[in-house]
Amino acid sequence: MEDAAIREGFAHLRPGREYDRLYDAALCRAGADWLVGINATRLFSVLYGVTLNVGRVMSPTLALLVKREAEIRGFESTPFYVPEISCKGFTASGEKQAEKEAAETICKSCEGQEAVVRTVEKQTKAVQPPRLYDLTTLQRECNRIYGYTAQQTLDYLQALYEKKLATYPRTDSQYLTEDMQGTALSLVRWLRGNMEFGKCCTAEPDIGRVTDGSRVTDHHAVIPTAEITRTDLSTLPAGEKDVLTLVAARLLCATDQEHRFEAVTAVLDCGGCSFTAKGKTVLQMGWKEVERLYRLGMKQGKTEEQDREDPALPEFRESQAFRPVSASVREGRTSPPRHYTEDSLLAAMETAGVEGLPEGAERKGLGTPATRAAILEKLVSVGFVERKKKQLIPTEKGTNLVTVLPDNIKSPMLTAEWESMLKQVERGEATAEAFMEGIAGMSRELVEQHTTPEERFKGLFPEAESGRKEAVGVCPRCGGAVMERKKGFFCEGRECGFALWKENRFFAAKKKKLTKAAASALLKEGRVSMSGLYSEKTGRTYDAVVVLDDTGGKYVNFKLEFPAKKGRKK
Repeated sequence: MEDAAIREGFAHLRPGREYDRLYDAALCRAGADWLVGINATRLFSVLYGVTLNVGRVMSPTLALLVKREAEIRGFESTPFYVPEISCKGFTASGEKQAEKEAAETICKSCEGQEAVVRTVEKQTKAVQPPRLYDLTTLQRECNRIYGYTAQQTLDYLQALYEKKLATYPRTDSQYLTEDMQGTALSLVRWLRGNMEFGKCCTAEPDIGRVTDGSRVTDHHAVIPTAEITRTDLSTLPAGEKDVLTLVAARLLCATDQEHRFEAVTAVLDCGGCSFTAKGKTVLQMGWKEVERLYRLGMKQGKTEEQDREDPALPEFRESQAFRPVSASVREGRTSPPRHYTEDSLLAAMETAGVEGLPEGAERKGLGTPATRAAILEKLVSVGFVERKKKQLIPTEKGTNLVTVLPDNIKSPMLTAEWESMLKQVERGEATAEAFMEGIAGMSRELVEQHTTPEERFKGLFPEAESGRKEAVGVCPRCGGAVMERKKGFFCEGRECGFALWKENRFFAAKKKKLTKAAASALLKEGRVSMSGLYSEKTGRTYDAVVVLDDTGGKYVNFKLEFPAKKGRKK
């Protein structure tokens, strides 16, 4: 995105044939999406009489949402009770109890008694800095922090890319290449001096931990460009500013020191029962200080992660006694799985089917970073999914679609295997022909195995029944129902080719259109009287009887009969 980098690239051009396998893989992905989508969508739409969009990635993603919704609806919440003791600024918890009476009995035996420290365990732990952003991780963060949809984040990042403020958006890598180390280092130093959340960084930036060219395929991680040093960020639209600031903060976090703390676990005995207290003492804030200052700048205060952190504990030693203690019962209920948000669904798409892939498979999950946002938008736009606040909820139509689809179309594992095979095509370990043969074979098998709607699923789409039109007539070839469509009247028999086109040469020459009433008469009586037929020869109009003259060919023929004039025998 910088002149120097562009000149460098042109100075070291590589032969286009080195990228032929990338082209093959991309063509396979597009072809597979087209073959599966066009065949499966038409197949199930025809079977159930309502438009049902089916896709290689879209359907397994919808299946994830439907499965989670079923788990939530089927979940039975149960209460639990935890006896707790409190003394001198800390609280220790006992074992969870299913019955309230049992927890209350424990509390009664502890109230006003002495608690003695049995064991104290201290561990120094470190939390390594996060990796740089790939597109999916950035979309997840923006959804969690700002509430932006995956598509909104992509749009903001694309705008920043076009303004040369951020690097290429559609990447699945979280690393930089070795030739970028110098640029990244100077950028980090500028951010430290010019961003409020970067001024806490004092150690030498660790560019090496974000550098690994072997883990960069198509594009490196998303970072700001040097153009940020020459731009007044306050002039950017709010969404673009949010995304760019978050990307800048991640670059500082990823190159800063680790976060270190001492975790303390103390086990106390009281009233014949054991209680556990957990806490931590921060030894080095490291990269988490950048994150904390960034959140303060956003006026968000504590993060959810910080809310869950263990409190600081006093200094404990074995056999230390605390007296007296107060005891109480903390009540709670088991919680169902959470509804998917775009954050959690993107994470699920990224890892879906991972358990079924071979060891060392590089690309796992549903779709690619470049396509996941569009998949979510498509699910919403076609009415299979609704956004409620930040949650993604499958609609009744979406749930019913997953119900009627066979496992191989909605299986995250199968789609993940295809993504892995596409990666093999990129590396030359599999041929594009073999991949496409598998996709085509699956599409053929799908159509061959589903020739009629399953009886148990017929009532799932009432809108199909309510919207179904009455038959115009009976097909003269196979006896099936002839239905009106936009361009004509067609037999519903899948093997029958009978069709009465509304605009055909016969009626067009006579400046007439085949109406529903005329088509019904032709199917019932084999003929229909029509007036005002145009004569190309004379330029005048006349009346006649149009007779259906079907010989079973590709097109239906017609002929004219004229009524006998008065005084003339027929």
